[in-house]
This record gives sequence, structure tokens and C-alpha cells, in this order.
Amino acid sequence: MTLPDGGHRITGYTEATRGCKHFCRHCPIVPIYSGQFRVVPVDVVLADIRQQVDAGAEHITFGDPDFFNGITHAERIVRALHGEFPQLTYDVTIKIEHLLRHADSLRALARTGCLFVTSAVESLDDGILRKLEKGHTRADFFHVLGHCADAGLTLQPTFVSFTPWTTCQNYSELLEVVADRDLIPAVPPVQLAIRLLVPSRSRLLELPEIAKIVEGFDAEKLVYPWRHPEPEVDALATRVAQIVEAGDKQKLSRTGIFERIWQAASDFLPALRSRSHFTHTSRAVPFFSEPWYC
Repeated sequence: MTLPDGGHRITGYTEATRGCKHFCRHCPIVPIYSGQFRVVPVDVVLADIRQQVDAGAEHITFGDPDFFNGITHAERIVRALHGEFPQLTYDVTIKIEHLLRHADSLRALARTGCLFVTSAVESLDDGILRKLEKGHTRADFFHVLGHCADAGLTLQPTFVSFTPWTTCQNYSELLEVVADRDLIPAVPPVQLAIRLLVPSRSRLLELPEIAKIVEGFDAEKLVYPWRHPEPEVDALATRVAQIVEAGDKQKLSRTGIFERIWQAASDFLPALRSRSHFTHTSRAVPFFSEPWYC
């Protein structure tokens, strides 16, 4: 993991729970767990972390689909973790819905060594969020940004930037929000290129508009391929994916890649072209050397 000052920490991995109690329509976990989740005993989690610290881990990433699925359990875990390893930092993944509901618990995360929170925002369009049954709204996301800032936590939002309901217009609005809210350093460029996956038994197949556009199941890729009703959106998605891949190979900064994505999007939407620049941020945030695909 890379720290804001440019330093690095060896990162370990553990899970405090299994499964997830939510039914987000696009999530590949849902067909497997069907809303069930189980907690891992605190002593088992600590024993796992202890072994990794002995092996050199300086930071722990909790891979739970949602760390706040069991808020009381989560609080016990972080108190025990910080009590035994006060020098250890960590990060967690939490739904916007839970970050809003448990905003009073965010300072405890920061106090016990949490460096950042990953949250699957997915979209800033309320219509798309309803289709995905995410349980939050665009306004909720902005409220959570404020709560995390107040608590001293970095929020790292992830997105499903291209869906069958995405338009060039709302994609450009996503870019504008990322720029205006000073989120460029906190959003891995690949998050601006991710395309909706329709895996086996996906709840997305319940939607007539999805059933209408998917092709036959691809057993090698384990998904149902689909094409956007508007070819220009697929063209934009392809261009953005190429930019992200090239930028990664060239080891460009997140700001540098974002600027290229902005320019590409402006070719599809003249209104975005009229705003030919954005404020480059100097804000530094912690991040993984390999982006997390939440």
C-alpha cells in the first residue's frame, strides 16, 4: 500500500464476516449467499492477523463485502485489533447506506487506525441506483463524503461506470463530480472504465430490459455479454478502457489518466468540451498499488 507521504506498507488480508445480508441486484455474491452472512469469531480474526503481522504485515485490508453488516461485531474487532497492534493500520469496505446509518461510528474507525473506506457507490444517477437496488441515493453519497471528511477518513468510491442505462451525458456528470469534489486521487482510473457484469443467476436477469439485450452465456468468462442500446456509449466505454490500460502501462498519475478520460469524453459530448480544464489537486491519499474492484 502507498501512503500519502509516498511511503509504503506491506499489506495483509483477512475477513471478519462471510457473505452479505443485502440483495444488490448486480452483485455476484447475492446468488451464492442469498442474504446470509456469518461472523468470524474475534479470536479467530485476531489470530489470523497476528500471523500476518509476524510475517511482516503493516496494514490489514478487511475483505468483507460489508464490514458494517454486523456493526457490533465490527466495533469489537477494531477495538481488539488496535489494542493489540496500535501501530497497525487497516481499511474496510462499507455500503453508503451503512456509512450514513452509522456515521457516529466513523470516528472510532479513524481512531483505531483505519486509513480509508472503500464504498461501492456504483452510479450518481438515482434511476440507475434504483435499478441496481443499491439502497442509497446520489444525495446520500454526498452526505457520506462529508461524514467521512469530518471523521478524518478518506472515502474511496468505486463505480460501475457503464451500464445499459448509462448515457454519455450522465457519464460526463460522473467525471464532473469526481473533479469538483476533489476525488480524482481517491478514484482508481479503472473505476471509470468498469462495465456492468451479468454473471450466472444474476438478479439483473429479472429485468426485462436486461433479458432483452444479453447474449448467450459465455462459459469461459462466466458472464452474459451485452451491448448498449446506444452504440456511442459502447464506443466511449471502449475508448476509456484503452486510456486506462495505456495509462497504467505508462505509469501515469491518476490525474494524468483522468485528464485523458475527460478529453475522450468531451469528443462524445460537446458540453463537456466547453469546460476544457479542471483544478488539479495536490491532495494525497493512501491507495493500493493494485486497484480494488469493489
